[in-house]
Amino acid sequence: MPDNDDNKKRRPLKNIPPEGFPIKMLLFWAIGISALVALFMLNPGKTPQPAVLGIQQVVDLAQQGKIANGTIRSDVTGGPYWSEVTGEITEPTLQNSAGAATKAFTMHGRVTDSSLELLQRSKAFVEKPATTATTQLLYNVLPFVVVIGLLYFLFVRQLKNAGKGALSFGKSRAKMLTRDKDRITFSDVAGCDEAKEEVSEVVDFLKDPKKFQKIGGRIPKGILMVGPPGTGKTLLAKAIAGEADVPFFSISGSDFVEMFVGVGASRVRDMFEQGRKNAPCLIFIDEIDAVGRQRGAGLGGGNDEREQTLNSLLVEMDGFDTQEGVIIIAATNRPDVLDSALLRPGRFDRQVSIDLPDIIGREQILRVHARKITLSDNVDLGVIARGTPGLSGAELANLLNESALLAARRNKKRVEMADVDEARDKLLWGLSRRRVMDDAEKRLVAWHEAGHAILQAVLDDGTLPVHKVTIIPRGQSLGSTTYLPTKDILTRPRKKLLNEVAMAMGGRIAEELVTGDFSNGAYGDIKQATRIARAMVCDYGMSDLGPIAMGENQDTVFLGRDITRSQHISEDTARKVDMAVSDILNSQYKRAQGIISEHRSALDKIAAALLEHETLEGRHVLEILKHGEIQSPIVAMKPPKLPPADAAKPADKTSSETSTGPTGTPSPSPA
Repeated sequence: MPDNDDNKKRRPLKNIPPEGFPIKMLLFWAIGISALVALFMLNPGKTPQPAVLGIQQVVDLAQQGKIANGTIRSDVTGGPYWSEVTGEITEPTLQNSAGAATKAFTMHGRVTDSSLELLQRSKAFVEKPATTATTQLLYNVLPFVVVIGLLYFLFVRQLKNAGKGALSFGKSRAKMLTRDKDRITFSDVAGCDEAKEEVSEVVDFLKDPKKFQKIGGRIPKGILMVGPPGTGKTLLAKAIAGEADVPFFSISGSDFVEMFVGVGASRVRDMFEQGRKNAPCLIFIDEIDAVGRQRGAGLGGGNDEREQTLNSLLVEMDGFDTQEGVIIIAATNRPDVLDSALLRPGRFDRQVSIDLPDIIGREQILRVHARKITLSDNVDLGVIARGTPGLSGAELANLLNESALLAARRNKKRVEMADVDEARDKLLWGLSRRRVMDDAEKRLVAWHEAGHAILQAVLDDGTLPVHKVTIIPRGQSLGSTTYLPTKDILTRPRKKLLNEVAMAMGGRIAEELVTGDFSNGAYGDIKQATRIARAMVCDYGMSDLGPIAMGENQDTVFLGRDITRSQHISEDTARKVDMAVSDILNSQYKRAQGIISEHRSALDKIAAALLEHETLEGRHVLEILKHGEIQSPIVAMKPPKLPPADAAKPADKTSSETSTGPTGTPSPSPA
């Protein structure tokens, strides 16, 4: 950063204590602690005082053998032969000057050579070197020096460091990414062509701002990227900076919020100051909803520090001009909780929606991530894209990575289609568990899944063909019937929705038809069918009640705004809604019963094939329905032998699963 006069004026001087340095307080503490140390060392009441004896008494007691732990210390400060004799007497008990009983004694005075010889001969005394004046002074002064040094370290050094920290505590924590390291461009981003087209003008402005300024054009001050997690919002922001070849500052919304008052606002101001000094540049704020939530919302009032940080962000965005070349890009997956002042034109002028990729986008994303993976020739990325509806870019990257890990564990040199298919099932529904069912349960699951497969094949109009039927348990599911969409399903007519309700009933009907009873395995199927039927009545207007929306979207609820939301339908209308939902479920149940009864022979053959092979492809189901037997060979799909582990709960992310096994686990709703 270049120096200028303003920076030199603001730069703090070194080795100068902070303003208001408490010298008097430091001296007060030093004197107080020193007094306590001296009182502890010199207090005569701490230890009993010894009795004072003469040298002749000491010699007599030594000759009688009544002295123990005796010491003789010569002291030159008192002149020649001046010594200090100390020790303890075993009996009788002596009395000190205060009249208290004691065994210890001491003698200060001159000791002749003859007396010293008698004391040494008794072997009860030990001679110690003389205490010099320097040693005695050191013993008396050293504690005070240690105390003062400790106070200096604790108070002076800490106060100086606190002064330095106070100058940098409010600095922005934005990290500047270098242009050469890990540079990302639009070629590294796939599946969001519309979003790339919308932000391409930002790249043009950063490269050549005069082109826009000549005709009076003003680039948006801020761009808000909205979309589910994992769709590439952060990656797209980095690609903008990489294409424009400008500095890129990245910071999270949580970095502004601190427990100290005013720190967040100070960091906001410093962040914009850094941006101006490095213009043209991009400032990316990830998860801006951490600091940009609606003010004053929530139970018990708002967060004052966070609101002050938001106020500072609003003022800074309203105060700087885009002609300076600083563009703010923010990302969030909760735009419904953001403050309205943050979204108005002049701050975040434009919202770029980055949704989950469609079938073409998923294939493009897979091709980008497949660059670093060695794929076999039989891997069809288009088929993988068809079988992964609802997955984000991050999840697709994880899918290919899991496929590579699985192939490596199988000692393969390339990733094959079987590895990708196994990794997909693992990510969506969990690891396979082959030892959780006995023969009776396997037969029940086989009939259950055969019922789903027949309805899926009979009612399909060519858009949702059966992909695979399996009775291999995964996660909490004991079996599954999946379909492979030929295209992304954007609209669902009433006929298709009714077919999906009937398909969900197939497992329960097959169990009842064969065994005369049914299990709790249809719990997820019934829940899925009820959800579709209620959406048809309350949201889509596909019932006799007419085109009336009687339900409200509760997917994203902000407590501060939605806590007082009330129901806008009467009890009579709610009763009619329940009756309409029940009519749809019962009518489709009877319809599915007729179809399965008509194909009872195919039901038995599909169930028998599942018991033998555990997994059937969709073409095998169609062959049984048309020809009465399987004509194409069945390739056994043998999953790797993995260590036992608790499988994860099936993810509710794809509409390609039409049923679950009899475990009570709900299936994802295709509605």
